[in-house]
Amino acid sequence: MLTRYIQTAMHQAVYELLDDSTFYGEIPACPGVLSNANTLEACREELQSVLEEWLILGLRLGHTLPVLDGIDINPTAVEVA
Repeated sequence: MLTRYIQTAMHQAVYELLDDSTFYGEIPACPGVLSNANTLEACREELQSVLEEWLILGLRLGHTLPVLDGIDINPTAVEVA
C-alpha cells in the first residue's frame, strides 16, 4: 500500500522550469514536499526522496497524512478492552 501511495503522490506532482533553467517540483497535497534540481529527472528523483522522508517522519511523529485517491496510510487507533 505504501508503494501505491508514493506512486499516486508522484503522479500528482507539478513541475516548473524556472528562470535560472532549473526545475522546481512539488506535491501540492503534501505540504513541504518540494525539490529543485538542474534537470527534470533529477528534480523528480529528489522529489520522491523528499516525499519518502516526509512520510517516514510524519508516521513516526503521528501526523495525519493526506488521503490520496482513496489511499489512506494513517495508522488506525486500536481500542484496548
